[in-house]
Amino acid sequence: MATERLAGNLASAMLNQDDPDTVRAGAPAYLLLLDGLIRQNPDDRALLVAGSRLYGAFATGLITEPKRVKRLTQRSREYAQTAFCARYATICEEASAPFDRFAETLDQIDPDDLPLLYAYATSWAGWIAARHDDWSALADLPKVERLLERIIAQDPGYDHGRAQLYLGVMRSQLPPALGGKPETGRTHFELAITYSKGRDLIAKVEYAQHYARLMFDQPLHDRLLHEVLAAPAQEPDLTLSNILAKQQAERLLKDEYF
Repeated sequence: MATERLAGNLASAMLNQDDPDTVRAGAPAYLLLLDGLIRQNPDDRALLVAGSRLYGAFATGLITEPKRVKRLTQRSREYAQTAFCARYATICEEASAPFDRFAETLDQIDPDDLPLLYAYATSWAGWIAARHDDWSALADLPKVERLLERIIAQDPGYDHGRAQLYLGVMRSQLPPALGGKPETGRTHFELAITYSKGRDLIAKVEYAQHYARLMFDQPLHDRLLHEVLAAPAQEPDLTLSNILAKQQAERLLKDEYF
């Protein structure tokens, strides 16, 4: 219990930090400490989920070197897989199977295991995003979507609506002319904003970057990003993400996209 509290405190300290440079400098020490704790307690589900969460947050929000992002998202996914597969070995055995066969296994997931399912789904999504040039990785997207759909079916506002946010990004990749359904993505973005009460600023940044740009909707794009810049960043477990969202909003507004 003490070890799990330490892991939780490490995660909280990182996610509530308002200086991204401090986190960039200090997070590797946190990650090494978690690695050591996991090595001592390789079957501790809470530790594995915490490790997956922190590796994923560091890889997707704080570094840009593609090779490092791939390595760190690999570690994030491995920790989440270890925790999830110890509980649901059958699902993991079918993870590389055709979609329909994989989807059939998901009915066995206990609703009480939502945090475990969320870690498994989001670490997989981060792993794919780091390999956007790998068609074999992209082929797994429908499976991740199904996992996220299961999450929102159980709790549509889980983790500040972040599962909605993931689906919004995934469903805002192609314009209608190419068979895409970006309006479905827009619905998920709006729900993500609603469930976080507008406090998760990255939802508006992703909404602007993926949906508004895809649809060439500059008024929506600029409105969302100005709202991000005007909003307070301090929010429990969202402060670091919000600071990074503000920095990204500034870059997107300076970018002559339209």
